[in-house]
Amino acid sequence: MQQTYWLTNVILEQGYIREGTEVTGTQTGLSHLRIENGVIAAVLDGSEQLTDNLPQIDGKGLLLLPSFEEAHIHLDKTYYDGPWRAVRRISSIFDRMEEEKVLLPKLLPEARRQAESLLALIQSYGSTHVRAHCNIEPVSGVRRLEVTKQALDRYAGRLSSEIVAFPQHGLYHSNSVQLMVQAMAEGATHVGGLDPYTVDKNMERTLHTMVELAVKHQAGIDMHLHDSGEAGKQTLLELVRLTEEAGLHGQVTVSHAFWFASAEQQEAEEMAGRMASLGMSVASTVPIGKTMMPLPMLRQAGVNVKLATDSLTDHWSPFGSGDMLEKAGRFAELYGYSDELSLSQSLAVITGGVTPLNAAGERVWPKTGDPASFVLVHASCAAEAVARRSHREAVWYQGQMVSGKNEPHL
Repeated sequence: MQQTYWLTNVILEQGYIREGTEVTGTQTGLSHLRIENGVIAAVLDGSEQLTDNLPQIDGKGLLLLPSFEEAHIHLDKTYYDGPWRAVRRISSIFDRMEEEKVLLPKLLPEARRQAESLLALIQSYGSTHVRAHCNIEPVSGVRRLEVTKQALDRYAGRLSSEIVAFPQHGLYHSNSVQLMVQAMAEGATHVGGLDPYTVDKNMERTLHTMVELAVKHQAGIDMHLHDSGEAGKQTLLELVRLTEEAGLHGQVTVSHAFWFASAEQQEAEEMAGRMASLGMSVASTVPIGKTMMPLPMLRQAGVNVKLATDSLTDHWSPFGSGDMLEKAGRFAELYGYSDELSLSQSLAVITGGVTPLNAAGERVWPKTGDPASFVLVHASCAAEAVARRSHREAVWYQGQMVSGKNEPHL
């Protein structure tokens, strides 16, 4: 049930503190927010007296930040909330596919419960939007889509979501085209893909089929691309061409996009410019080591860079916390964003581009009419929250507290 109430005594960012041209701090102040029908209906200075009889929730001087987005996670195959298992060594992605053929049926009975546990975890950390990739292949059919939908349905009204139908064993390598058609008809919102050059051995055919499915079902595309070298380059070039030809502006994401990690700078910048002109996104797990991604360059070029969990303690990786603020902090640490301005603006990679202050120091969030989806954080400003991975006290989605001491029961 929607209701109108005041969220009082929250800290909002007001502007940057400068010494000469350098940003050295963030100015903040207490505010009161009126929440009405799931949106922010008014933002008042904390010194103003509230004279109406609306209910009040005391923000206790905590910092208000926009809620987070989980841009890429596999909810349907996880060890989370189950017995500990480390990863088995493999020599190729094809070995992992063979492992999945045996493992996935064993995981299926607990998949919905564990997916719901994952959703509870990531929401407690501040995420109110999730893009879930779920296996679509002959071993699973569309059963993992059904599990993912059931888990997300349990959280209806508590977060927003998208589902990528992901042919994990290769669209053509595993003869999964008809299963993908079925998955799109049964509610998937995005067409997935996996390294069409090295897995399907026919990059053009795979990408054309993906685009045809997206156009037919008025869906987006989100493709895993691990390939580097010429394979990665040709895949990206063809995807860019088809995105433009099909009019899929703003609807295509490349997950991982590891080609950029080893590409020549000029080629990488040219590719980034073409992707940016088509509103394409890159979802990254911020890898460390030889696959260090040029994420700052991609952002500067205008590519929509989003951070993501990907796997969380499963047969692909034993790591992952589900904490997007931790991801933002890692991003800042890896790329040397240690000053107040760059730390503050780093928040954008986990919020869909929303930051309380823009780069000029003007407050752009929250404002009247914004969705009432936010996080109360134990920090003095966004820069501190990113650097220190500050504790989250409570999470709101569209005006409802969905995680915190007083959260409603499901």
